[in-house]
Amino acid sequence: MSMAEKIKIALIKRNMTLKELATRVGCTSQNLSGKFKRDNFSEKELQEIASALDCSFEGRFISNDTGKEI
Repeated sequence: MSMAEKIKIALIKRNMTLKELATRVGCTSQNLSGKFKRDNFSEKELQEIASALDCSFEGRFISNDTGKEI
């Protein structure tokens, strides 16, 4: 599942529109819509979006062979 799809699910669960999210993260709805279409978010943007959605964002790498976080 793409990050854009995960954010859309969170928006539905929070009963929030894309325009409301854009306002909360301080960008235009056009800009945010473009990021959704490209599924192109920086880690900083994902943290801001998570905060606006009252969620946590954890970006991490886990080694497939050992299962340990790198």
